[in-house]
Amino acid sequence: MEPPRPMTRDALMSAFGGESMAAMRYLIFAEIAEREGFPNVARLFKAIAYAEQVHARNHYRRLSALKEDAKVVAGATFGPGNTSKNLELAMMGEKFEIEEMYPIYIEIARAQGNKAAEISFRYALEAEKIHYELFKQAKEYVDRGEDWPLDGYIWVCPVCGHTYVGKEPPPKCPVCGVLGKDYVRF
Repeated sequence: MEPPRPMTRDALMSAFGGESMAAMRYLIFAEIAEREGFPNVARLFKAIAYAEQVHARNHYRRLSALKEDAKVVAGATFGPGNTSKNLELAMMGEKFEIEEMYPIYIEIARAQGNKAAEISFRYALEAEKIHYELFKQAKEYVDRGEDWPLDGYIWVCPVCGHTYVGKEPPPKCPVCGVLGKDYVRF
């Protein structure tokens, strides 16, 4: 595999850093939600942390032709608080990825002819849209002092991070095509 061109390499590194930090933030937020009596919100944070890990892994794998030490600059929301604030921070991060980060990264990869990076970015973008909506729903409940109602499970595609809520996973991932039986259940 040929190393990505510099702009695509930098986008992949930044996306890897951002997704890695998001995964860790969401695990911290899950601990807080659990302590505050929101077990379903805690499950949501854990599931989406896993999805963010999937994105980080995908971006990192696109850098396999490299052998270098690099500093990574990636945006992140800071200032953890109660579950309501943490959901707001999560929504802010997802919104940035949806509206600014991933659309630009997709264009960079496309312009530089790096199909693998383009796919990795597109997979993440599609999942982030779902994550934003799930966090938004959960925040509405938490702001009323209620746990997010969960009828079933949270399912995450291990290939692209697509996230689905229901009793069973979808038969097939609508983003990458992996079979539903391979989804990870939370």
